[in-house]
Amino acid sequence: MHTLYSMRDSGNCYKPRLAMAQLGIAFRVETVDIFSGATHTPEFLAISPKARIPALRLADGRTLAESNAILLYLTEGTDLLPGDAYERAKVYEWLFWEQYVHEPAIAVARYWWSLKPGGRAEKADQFPLWHEKGNAALALMDEHLAGNDFLAANRYTAADIALYGYTHVADEGGFDLGRYPAVRAWLERVANQPGHVPMDWQP
Repeated sequence: MHTLYSMRDSGNCYKPRLAMAQLGIAFRVETVDIFSGATHTPEFLAISPKARIPALRLADGRTLAESNAILLYLTEGTDLLPGDAYERAKVYEWLFWEQYVHEPAIAVARYWWSLKPGGRAEKADQFPLWHEKGNAALALMDEHLAGNDFLAANRYTAADIALYGYTHVADEGGFDLGRYPAVRAWLERVANQPGHVPMDWQP
């Protein structure tokens, strides 16, 4: 059985939990408290040398880190990752964009706005930039989703799981999702997919 090293409130950790739930993959969760320094212990560094969660220990003992790498591994050979080379590349395109553009603004703003004690005051001067960049990312998604039910391949894929992770809780970073009707409609479609589980679900 796989073991996922995870934090309940992390969108990056939610991605593999959601994928495994929808694919019917059995796994167990080990909760890692990033606030206590647990990611820097020798035991954890042996699993995730870059000291990052999520990390996945496969049933055979091998390990993987980085949420989207884990997501691609889990969805390999399933309907969540297209077999067609172009459609598959479009999924990759969204996953790379999520980590390079979307997550650094929306996830970081959410961390300091809602998760880190005292963070909203500590990083008050950073929020205007995070909100500017995050709203630009949400606007791009909204424009794309105004003409598409899902992000890639004309169907629900790993791209939707990756972007759902932090988009559906963007309001917890001070973002107004009411400005993005196509994104809100997409969030509802994702939440209605078979096997969907909420962010606080664990097996």
